[in-house]
Amino acid sequence: MFIDRAKIQIKAGDGGHGMSAFRREKYVPKGGPSGGDGGRGGDVVLVVDENLNTLIDFRYKRKFAANNGVSGQTKNMHGAAAEPLYIKVPPGTLVKDEETGQVVADLTENGQQAVVARGGRGGRGNARFVNSVHRAPTFAEKGEPGGARTLQLELKLLADVGLVGYPSVGKSSIISRVSAAKPEIAAYHFTTLTPVLGVVSIAEGHSFVLADIPGLIEGAHEGVGLGHDFLRHVERTKIIIHVLDVSGMEGRDPIEDYHKINNELKLYNERLAKRPQVVAANKMDIPEAQDNYNKLVEYMAKEGREVYPVSAATGEGLTQLMQRVSQLLLEYVEEPEAEEDTKIYEAKPEEEFSISRDDEGTFIVTGKGIEKLVAMTNFDNDEAVQRFQAIWRKLGIEAALKERGIQEGDSVRIRDMVFEFKE
Repeated sequence: MFIDRAKIQIKAGDGGHGMSAFRREKYVPKGGPSGGDGGRGGDVVLVVDENLNTLIDFRYKRKFAANNGVSGQTKNMHGAAAEPLYIKVPPGTLVKDEETGQVVADLTENGQQAVVARGGRGGRGNARFVNSVHRAPTFAEKGEPGGARTLQLELKLLADVGLVGYPSVGKSSIISRVSAAKPEIAAYHFTTLTPVLGVVSIAEGHSFVLADIPGLIEGAHEGVGLGHDFLRHVERTKIIIHVLDVSGMEGRDPIEDYHKINNELKLYNERLAKRPQVVAANKMDIPEAQDNYNKLVEYMAKEGREVYPVSAATGEGLTQLMQRVSQLLLEYVEEPEAEEDTKIYEAKPEEEFSISRDDEGTFIVTGKGIEKLVAMTNFDNDEAVQRFQAIWRKLGIEAALKERGIQEGDSVRIRDMVFEFKE
């Protein structure tokens, strides 16, 4: 089964908790703090495996979580960091953040990796907080929570050459003739519902990957039929073979079909229409095809397109077509990135925190730094709470809340913690 889209939930490992401990050894009556740091949580990493060609594995498993770091121990022993969690994906996988729609990674080469969620930092043990004023701190940090997000995976075939055309023009028959691919072939529309890849060998050591893209129809660029699902796989191809039925058996006009399909490519992605394209005039074994072929050649000369007469049924002309395509691949020069396709991101200073109120009147404080502080503070320890309050004031949160009109006894929420405000 070919699956080319998937949604997965990932969670990096939390950092291990820091340890609060003191030396308790014979002949060391005033042993100092000796709590070790927690280990870092495991990252979540996507890695390309060329042995995969579909996202079907994510149909059965959609949640992935890395291991947490090990907590610190006594005698200044630090906890071990967790190993990264590696998730294998096929070449050609585009990774997007579901919430923002931003492209996280474009994975095309075997072995290529992308860290998609970072493990949390390990909490510091109490030995880390010793200073000239505070000689015996009793508190330690909790581990930082690991990153979590939902990802959209899209597979775009990594084919050198794509076969495009209306349903039933003979694309599947052509790829089965020139490669070892065995697509389902029958005399009805939309026999091919999934893309098919085949390797075409021209000479020893020289070959290319050919993709049979399922038949396109009018409105495909708007998602009509399975338009978006099919067109996605044409995007990475370097050369397009436009297959036309010149037999006239179904009352089709090959010139009209040519324009309709190219219009769909252009409306979906302007750059697709500019790719090198050769025309394969198929079903030349049928007597009625010659008249249409002559008209097609005359018309395509004005369009600047090369036309190759072929018959998928007999194999006639396919060798010459594949040799020409192979030559075009050798001459192919990568298109420069279009200006409109380039996004420019401006770095803006991140706000330290922001304050809002919900319908119940609770003050809600958000901000990366303060949320991390709450997650890593042990509120069961008085010294840890005092440290939290000192940082809270230093960040200016208390003053900002007073400006917003907070009163004694009002509730303040940060992450999943709710506090009662007191002077």
